[in-house]
Amino acid sequence: MDTLAPASTSRHSRIRITTASPTQFVDVTERVESLVAEAGVRAGVVNIQTLHTTTAVVVNELEPLLLSDFEVVLEKTAPSDACYRHDDATIRTVNLTPDERVNGHAHCRALLLASSVCLNVVDGRLVLGRWQRVLLAELDGPRVRDLSILVFGESDR
Repeated sequence: MDTLAPASTSRHSRIRITTASPTQFVDVTERVESLVAEAGVRAGVVNIQTLHTTTAVVVNELEPLLLSDFEVVLEKTAPSDACYRHDDATIRTVNLTPDERVNGHAHCRALLLASSVCLNVVDGRLVLGRWQRVLLAELDGPRVRDLSILVFGESDR
């Protein structure tokens, strides 16, 4: 008896987000779930990757007081008013742009967080725990940001 093996598929998309604050957590869960559904993957993974060195992607709870706590922790860990060699135009010689921001703190904060997350897709749906959400962590806003989303796995199509 012949049975057809599931087809393998992948789909790449980008999500563009305009942030409004210097530090902000933007919930992108529903947008990622939509991309998973559009891709038609029944079982596989979705990788969400930021394309910026002063943002991060995290999976955590979307609760306002907790998000405020996150901001406090980031400020204590890499204070925005501290001195960073990255911000010293008298000694820095690489990766300079005319509209250069003073953002050494944001780079240091990003170092402590993930630039991507990889999540499971089962039965065509993103697998998350009860309170888990996919968040873009803006560390140097406001700005326009891009996420690269790759969904791949087995498809019924």
